[in-house]
Amino acid sequence: MMNSSLYSVLPEIQTALRSGRPVLALESTIIAHGMPYPQNVTFAREADRLVRSVGVVPATIAIISGKICVGLNNEQLEHIASDKNIYKVAVRDLSHNVSNGFSGATTVSATMRVAHKAGISVFSTGGIGGVHREWSSSADVSQDLHELGRTPLVVVSSGAKAILDLPKTVEFLESLSVPVFGYKTNDFPAFYSCESGIKIERRVESPKDIAEQFETHRLLGLSSAILLANPVPREEEIERGVVSVYIEKALVEAKESGVCGKELTPFLLGEIYRLSGGVSLKTNIALALNNVNLGARIALALSKNG
Repeated sequence: MMNSSLYSVLPEIQTALRSGRPVLALESTIIAHGMPYPQNVTFAREADRLVRSVGVVPATIAIISGKICVGLNNEQLEHIASDKNIYKVAVRDLSHNVSNGFSGATTVSATMRVAHKAGISVFSTGGIGGVHREWSSSADVSQDLHELGRTPLVVVSSGAKAILDLPKTVEFLESLSVPVFGYKTNDFPAFYSCESGIKIERRVESPKDIAEQFETHRLLGLSSAILLANPVPREEEIERGVVSVYIEKALVEAKESGVCGKELTPFLLGEIYRLSGGVSLKTNIALALNNVNLGARIALALSKNG
């Protein structure tokens, strides 16, 4: 039961959940902090259209003036997309932002926690957070990984963000007992690129396949998520060697500028955008919409099976 003083669920989503219609969770950090305005609004509206086109209800999650919103109206979407004072909210930040009446965009971890509480089983994002480079000296590991280890959802992403230590991220997921499946691939995607060179054992070929895997996962009472790694469309990828050059240059700039902590990821993504001449944003939008489309079809498959 969701406390109405803390949560606001759009009536359309409430009706869908009560009647067993498929719903797809979407995060808001990708809108507030992952893309510039107004491209972020265009992306959000296209994601909404894609989800609805296959008969699924979209549920973008964010915090508006201290209330956790499951689903945003047009005014709330514009607020999240255009206001420069929107907080970036992970699980650890939820109570602080709610109790202080702040507005915030939910990361993967916070979106997962809220979606699960609302009764939503599938969530599409761009790329998850993970183990940061030089992690051995900083112990910098995203809350996303811990949430994947304890919240049972299907999470569709294009692997993890390429700025991370991808081999260590995959190892960390294994240590948390998070099953990782490749969608029509055995290579863990590297966000902007289709392959990272890291092999994954499990592979599925259709939304129905992953829906069946998740149903068994739930029947067994397993508490982790299933991470479905869905590569960026081949025609939209940036070659891995090219991205590596951008990342190394961005890391040097971050170190020289003293950027760290929560500010590091948006800084690095901004530098990659600059170095790529804007191509990285085009790729980011393409992979995120590809994940939204696949997530919607998985939600539909789960509802049919259920």
